This record gives sequence, C-alpha cells and structure tokens, in this order.
Amino acid sequence: MEVQQVLHMNGGAGETSYANNSTLQEKAISKVKTIVEKRIIDLYCTTFPKSLGIVDMGCSSGPNTFLTISNIIDAVDKKRRHLGRSSPEFQVFLNDLPGNDFNNIFKSLAGFYEKLKQNNGPDFGPCFIAGVPGSFYGRLFPTESLDFVHSSYSLHWLSQVPPGLENGRGGVLNKGNIYMAKTSPPAVFKAYLEQFERDFLLFLRSRSEEMRAGGCMVLTLLGRRSPDPSSRECCYPLELLSQALMEMVSQGIIKEADVDSFNLPYYTPSVQELITVIETDGSFHLDQHEVIELNWDPNDNDNNEDSVFDKLTTGRNVAKISRAVTESMLANHFGEVIMDDLFKKYGENVSEHLTKEKTKYVNLVISMTKK
Repeated sequence: MEVQQVLHMNGGAGETSYANNSTLQEKAISKVKTIVEKRIIDLYCTTFPKSLGIVDMGCSSGPNTFLTISNIIDAVDKKRRHLGRSSPEFQVFLNDLPGNDFNNIFKSLAGFYEKLKQNNGPDFGPCFIAGVPGSFYGRLFPTESLDFVHSSYSLHWLSQVPPGLENGRGGVLNKGNIYMAKTSPPAVFKAYLEQFERDFLLFLRSRSEEMRAGGCMVLTLLGRRSPDPSSRECCYPLELLSQALMEMVSQGIIKEADVDSFNLPYYTPSVQELITVIETDGSFHLDQHEVIELNWDPNDNDNNEDSVFDKLTTGRNVAKISRAVTESMLANHFGEVIMDDLFKKYGENVSEHLTKEKTKYVNLVISMTKK
C-alpha cells in the first residue's frame, strides 16, 4: 500500500465524510487550545515579528481545518491590541497528503477571510493562506521560514506499513490482526516501533531545518500511557475492527489471507518513546508534555444513562468516526462494496464492548521550542 497515494480522510460533506464525523478531533483541538495560545503569545511577545509563518500539518478538510488557525490568529491579534501594536502579517500553510480534499478547503477560504475581517477589524493582517500537499515526513518549506508548527491527530500515521509486514511473504505474518494486538508476534511490535522512530525522527529533522530559532511546535497525537505497545488503551479499537473483518471471513465474504496481509500504517507511542526520539534529534527543547483522555464517542459526556440504547448509539458514532478516517485504506485493500457491512459490524462490536467497560482514547500533547 502506497500510503501517500491511499491515505486520506473521507472528503465531501456526505454522511460518511470526515467533515461530518470529526467531533472527536474537534474536542482534542479544544482541549489543547490553551497550550497553543500560550505558546504563540509567548513567541509573538519575544520578538514582535512583522510576519508570522504558521503551518498546520495534517489539516484535513471540514470545520476543523480553520479551527486551530483561527485560535492562533485571534490570540495574537488580541495580544497585539492589548499592547497597542500594529498587526503582524500572517502567512498560513495548510498541509496534508495529496489525496486530501483541498478543493473543499479552497471553497471555504472566502468565508474564512470575511470572518477574520469581521472579528478583527480593518487594521488586521493581512493574512495569506496556501495549501501545501505532501508528506510531512520530509522537507516541505524553505530553510528557516516557519515560526509555529501545529499538528493534531496526524503523527500517529506512519509513512508506510513497517517493512516485512506488507504481505507476510518472507516476513512476519500478523495473523488475524490489522495492527498490533495481544496475539501479534514480538517482531510485529519491533517493526512498528522502529518505523515510528524513523518517521518521527525524520519529521523533527525536517522541521528543524524549516523553523527559525525560537520557533514553537505543538503536536497532539493518539498514544498510550502504558509501556506495553499491545495495551488495550491504544490497540483495542482496532482489535474490534479486526474482529469485524474476521466475522466477514467466517461468512465467506472476504478471504482470511486478505486480512492477514493488511496492516495499518499507524502507531500509538508512549510518552517515553516520543521523548527518546526528541532527545536523539536534539534540535528542540521539550517544554511540556501532557496526557489527555477523551471518550471513544465524543458525544458521550459521561452523564449519559447506562442503557442499551446509549451503547448502541455510541457504537454507531464510534464506527462513523473510524470509517471517516480509515475507509480509504480499507476500501483500497478489501474493496468498497463491503464497507457498509464492515462498519455496521464494527459498531456492534464497539457497543458490546462498551456494555462491559468504559474506554477512552489517550492523547499525547507535546510542546517544543526550536533551539
């Protein structure tokens, strides 16, 4: 699977689109908002630059695309007004893989610019926004051109399926699984960790060349508290998806060999694994790291009644969110025709699980400064 060509969130504005199923990601952005605002204000007040180069890496499309950018711009504008200073220029880059629905973003730009004018007045800006398609596992920008780098819910995606797991031939067979699981051979965990380390190190080294000294970076990604890479806190959602696929195998809908040969290009690191790579690179000072937990279903506010109806609804909600994110890769391997049935079964598996156990996603938040 060529990840750069296949991986993208579901585009458009339909029922299964990312635009309509990204409330979980929106909640994560909201939880990290104060960290982002503090970092950009500190950066602005250090040098009072005439222009700010800002990038959101893994911007996707839909209502969340401009959310963090709005928070950053509003925070700077509020601070400069309080200090009686003129507005800096904002050069904003929105980055994602080439398959991203950039057309949807570009169609929304006029409305976003108008909102900026209304909120910040005629003396604001100017603000220039550009789309930058390409993998962030490599250089994307000129040397020392960026001041602030943001990424949310993107860096747990790898640049490729770890070598040796692509099809199981001559390598490791991750039988019955599409990601790391309790039943995965030890070599599977090793291959995933090594791929993550290579990718994250390349990400940091690329950004270190593109960022100015003193520039800031805030990253949010799915991860785990436990040192055990097969812990349920990070792997169980995908184990339930594997189970749904194996149910379809038992019904003769898909082949078992096709499940065995499919592995997601995904890794949920521990905090220590992140820190180890940051220290290996050596280009950034680690300012802050936090762990934030979010319910699998972002519509579950922890006050819902513990009823069968709630669990069934939650299962369907979780399945919709997962489908918006993973469908491009699953459909490429198994075919589009099974997607409705697959995610129906997945939603049922999630519902059954949640009747027994309340489970949350672990979100890792890392804030760094370029040395």
